Amino acid sequence: MSVPAKSNSTEEQLFAPKEFFNEQWQIYDKVLKNNYMRHRDIYHILHELLVSYFQKPFKMLELGCGDAGFSTQALLNTNIASYMGIDLSTPALSIAKQNMAIIECEKTFTEGDFFELVPVLEQNQNHKFDLVLISFALHHLQREQKDFLINQIKNILNPSGLFILIDLVPKQQEDRDSYIKRYLSGVKKDWTLLTEREYSIVSAHISSSDFPESQQTLQLISDKCGFARLESLYCDPQDTTQLLCFYSGQ
Repeated sequence: MSVPAKSNSTEEQLFAPKEFFNEQWQIYDKVLKNNYMRHRDIYHILHELLVSYFQKPFKMLELGCGDAGFSTQALLNTNIASYMGIDLSTPALSIAKQNMAIIECEKTFTEGDFFELVPVLEQNQNHKFDLVLISFALHHLQREQKDFLINQIKNILNPSGLFILIDLVPKQQEDRDSYIKRYLSGVKKDWTLLTEREYSIVSAHISSSDFPESQQTLQLISDKCGFARLESLYCDPQDTTQLLCFYSGQ
């Protein structure tokens, strides 16, 4: 399968590694600290899943890991044996190494574009994982690219492995423009500590770079790629964000 051309509407443009400590990243830090995107709720559920599902040591790959702050919390007191984090940002990976220091497992941090690196992992039979996680990053890809990447992820999972997707998810039959309008209305109403300038930056990023898929579309991709089933483990009160679990096997 040939690799689809990479879209320019991706996270590296607005949150570029060399601009890691610029205004956009300060906004994102504010969003995380105030739980505007429900990270605390989502990663609490993820932690419970990891504790209950993985009774034996497991290998994890995180795509677009950032500083791995919330992933670190989710991995506490689990049977994690090895962790690989991939991200475009050198400063983010440096912080991720510090955050993950409290997790006792083998760790690898790789700088690069996960869309380009996952096919490389897929070609190496030694790189198999029990868990692959993507959080708030898949929606920057176009539909064809999502199909390709999720198929590659399926190929690097062990038979009983999980692909966890945390992302923006529109309602059934809700088109992109309607979803973006509804999402930004919620941002304006609920992200109360953002300044007008910060809201404008968030709005511009979402409007230009976010291309989320509905759960129904993701189910079609899941079936096409050969996953046994797809399950939603969390949906936020605004019905804009979900934690979805793709089961590789029964």
